[in-house]
Amino acid sequence: MSQTELAQQVTEALRAVVNPRRGTDIIAADMVKDVAVDQGGGVSFTFLLTREDPGSLAREARKAAQSVPGVTAVRVNIHDPQAEARRPSVAGGRGGAGGQPGVPPPPTPQEIPGLGRVLAISSGKGGVGKSTVSANLAAALAAAGHRVGLMDADVYGPNIPRMFGVEGKPEVVQGKIQPLEAHGVKLMSLGFIVERDAPAIWRGPIIMKIIGQFLKDVAWGQLDYFLVDLPPGTGDAQLSLAQTVTIHAALIVTTPQEMAVGDSLRGAKMFERVGIKVLGIVENMSFYVCPHCGERSEVFLAGGGGRLATELGIPLLGQVPLQAGMPDLADSGKPIVVAQPGSPAAVALTAIAGRVADALARSPAPAT
Repeated sequence: MSQTELAQQVTEALRAVVNPRRGTDIIAADMVKDVAVDQGGGVSFTFLLTREDPGSLAREARKAAQSVPGVTAVRVNIHDPQAEARRPSVAGGRGGAGGQPGVPPPPTPQEIPGLGRVLAISSGKGGVGKSTVSANLAAALAAAGHRVGLMDADVYGPNIPRMFGVEGKPEVVQGKIQPLEAHGVKLMSLGFIVERDAPAIWRGPIIMKIIGQFLKDVAWGQLDYFLVDLPPGTGDAQLSLAQTVTIHAALIVTTPQEMAVGDSLRGAKMFERVGIKVLGIVENMSFYVCPHCGERSEVFLAGGGGRLATELGIPLLGQVPLQAGMPDLADSGKPIVVAQPGSPAAVALTAIAGRVADALARSPAPAT
């Protein structure tokens, strides 16, 4: 099939995506621009999405394009034409993308060969156990025989080195940073590079540079899964990652309380807004099981993760219970799935890792 024919088939597939606000498909609504296909079957197009349009449309458009036989990857460049119209011009500047004087176009995310399927792990607020979930999912996937990398993008609180019990500065060989390794997982974190008491007083450009270096200047080798532990919220690190590398899916970690759920909802909407599929919700600290009698107690308000998943129309991938001794194991560099694989929390996390692997396996094959 020629590139032109494949582009036509992608366009036809996109006609199946209807914008409920406009009552017509996204092609007829002129929301899709510049559909292009490269020689390897990679598809790219610009998607015009305003604030009034559902953020899920970008995800549906990506999914529709991915469903076309012969398509190997899909890159969606999302633009808000209303935002560009509102943004003031810069006097004397040169025109950028979309006729924006003086403002360069945003970076286009790239499929980085060798990383495998890229999963961003995020949360709306701190303290919900996002890094604990990231570390244990990575260790569980590695224990299942997969080649796994874990990048600690939480530049403000890099906890992955402690959770894996790894110290020391990585070596540089032929211009490439060599990741450290523990429990079968390749690791990179700012915690390996800066002193433990050094505060990260950085703004966007520096954060973007760090994330770019961790992605492109580290010798990750050939991986099956590349997990990224993001800082809480919806700030520079999230946007920098989305603009640098093709993210195959995102995972949202929350606790059952409504305050955490509300923040997590905003995090999920951010990923939808930039065209990244949210794989599902992980509810951490869901309940407590007494190690002596086995009785289950709801420590927090129950069901928040399930309600969030229902609102977003995505699965609740699992509930991780509170477990005595788990924080001590994390502090000593022993993920619970490795140290106590038969414990309730480890069983839950291992099951979640399996569901994540199954869901990611249905996404298009990444670049090798």
